[in-house]
Amino acid sequence: MVLKTAYSLLVVFLWSVTATTAKDFGQIIQVVVSPIVSKKGENVTLTCVTNCTLTNATYIWYRNGQRLDKPTSRQHSVVGTLSSSYSCSVKDLEDLHSPSVCVLGRQCFNVTYTRQSICALKGSVVDLPCKYQYPNNHTLSWTSWYVQERGDERPVILSSLPEYSGRVKYLGDNMSECTLRITDLRETDSAEYKFRFKTQNAEWGYSFPGTTLTVTDLQVKVTPGKPKTKTLTCSTSCNLTDNSNLTYVWYMNGQRLDKPVSCQHSVKEYYTHSYSCSLLNLRSAVVCIVGQSCMNVSYTHQSVCALKGSTVNISCTFRHPNRQNVTETTWFNKWDSGVIIDLNQDPEYAGRVEYHRTTDKDSTLTVKDLRESDSAEYKFRFTTNIAKWGYSFPGTTLSVTDLQVKVTPATKEGNVTLTCSTSCPLTDHTTYIWHQNGQGVTNEHNNVLHLGLTTEDVGYSCAVKGHEDLRSQTITVRYEAVFPWVPVVTVGAVLTVAVLLVTIYCTMRRRSSGGSDAKTDPQSVHPDAMGDTRTALNLTTLSPDYDTLGSVHPDTNSDTYSVLNMKTRSPDYDTLDSVHPDTNSNTYSSLNMKIRSPDYDTLDCVRDSHNDNDGQKNLDYENFGEPPQNLD
Repeated sequence: MVLKTAYSLLVVFLWSVTATTAKDFGQIIQVVVSPIVSKKGENVTLTCVTNCTLTNATYIWYRNGQRLDKPTSRQHSVVGTLSSSYSCSVKDLEDLHSPSVCVLGRQCFNVTYTRQSICALKGSVVDLPCKYQYPNNHTLSWTSWYVQERGDERPVILSSLPEYSGRVKYLGDNMSECTLRITDLRETDSAEYKFRFKTQNAEWGYSFPGTTLTVTDLQVKVTPGKPKTKTLTCSTSCNLTDNSNLTYVWYMNGQRLDKPVSCQHSVKEYYTHSYSCSLLNLRSAVVCIVGQSCMNVSYTHQSVCALKGSTVNISCTFRHPNRQNVTETTWFNKWDSGVIIDLNQDPEYAGRVEYHRTTDKDSTLTVKDLRESDSAEYKFRFTTNIAKWGYSFPGTTLSVTDLQVKVTPATKEGNVTLTCSTSCPLTDHTTYIWHQNGQGVTNEHNNVLHLGLTTEDVGYSCAVKGHEDLRSQTITVRYEAVFPWVPVVTVGAVLTVAVLLVTIYCTMRRRSSGGSDAKTDPQSVHPDAMGDTRTALNLTTLSPDYDTLGSVHPDTNSDTYSVLNMKTRSPDYDTLDSVHPDTNSNTYSSLNMKIRSPDYDTLDCVRDSHNDNDGQKNLDYENFGEPPQNLD
């Protein structure tokens, strides 16, 4: 057991040294793919390579962000697929995992966290930078951030936790960006944050290490210095991630000091003096140099968010040396060169402010009927018979907001999401009340309301429990019938029109090329009710493309002949020289006897059922239209 512990400590030490020199030696751990070029379905060997040689180490492999139970060795054999990515780490050092690599190509599943750990100040704003990718032939369907508390097996979706309501914002997109922003940081926000996404075919796992956030506050540490002096250090519990060009501010008895601007400050010992430091507009608690009876003001909250029209309480506690007596207390939010305006004397707050004290060491400011213009920093100041508390020490920042209902675009299924939003985060565990057409929605108490497809217009508004009379403006969710077959019908209609136009164009072009030979009027057909109806053919343009029948006006007293054009005689379709029909005989079609080509020498024979008196078999050939009367 002792040897195992010693080995673990040695590994941690070596890896810590390696981590500090990562910029000089490249990645601490990485996955090497062999062969480099392979095809889909071929076996590929993955090797987890480290900058230092580890003995008897247990390796952990990840596929698409999900931890694999096996193997635990340094090498891993897989079948190459276009969407799969792999990463590795060493047991007990999972935070030092390798970047994910694609087995084939470059468009596999992957999430890259720019920083594996971040240290940020309590009350500040932090961005957790993140990039992700997926194959081009996949469609993104879902993204979300998760938080995993230490010791928990599975992460929890961030949007489901009320303590983060109004404090998180997704800065990503549907392509590659997945950065998360958290505002008004609290020490309870210290956790590991992970990004997950899904496509129609696969998803990124939850066991892949994410970004570990540590939230720290500022503390003034007092250490002995030279005789009658103390050394003050403005410190944090972790090294701030953005620590370049930091400017520190020091306060003595609530009054800002011009110097120093570093994290350390050497002072003389005075039992009445108190000190505090701030960084990035975030302050530390006040400490006494000697004893516990120095001058001090401590605010209950550094920031407060309240609803427009409501009432808010801003409170603080204060102390002073026992031998001093308080002569004056005041609240203010405006000051200039040491001149302050008491809120009781400010006409903007006339009749809306009150001061309350339950003990001689506390004070509470009450502001009624809040307006958006009341958003400001409020400070408390007290005066004793010997000294004053400074006016430049940070107080409590009040933000006044109203309620607004925001509508997200409808999904393909017609679902709509309503969000009751504010410009600043309200207190934890706020209970929301939704109203539908003036009636309360009893089963929904979150700030998000999901609506299904509706068939009527509905008005929605929201409020907060305890302030039911301070509702948001009502918005109307309008029903718009969307039928899935409308696009199909539209596309079909467009294609039909396109085909029709092409057909008309081709027909007109062909007619224009052969129109000089056509003399018949193919507009109508008036068949003889007593006789056979026969179709008229245009022999001048007899082709597979033009085999439609012409229209004729047959004479009821004569046979019907096909109309021939005698003006032109092309080598392909020689027209007949003359036609001398015998009105007393059967109807014959006129033939050109000069040439008999294999293409045009077949005539269908039919038996004339109307004229068979002589007992002979008369052959009727196809009757053609009546020839033109005026031929050149």
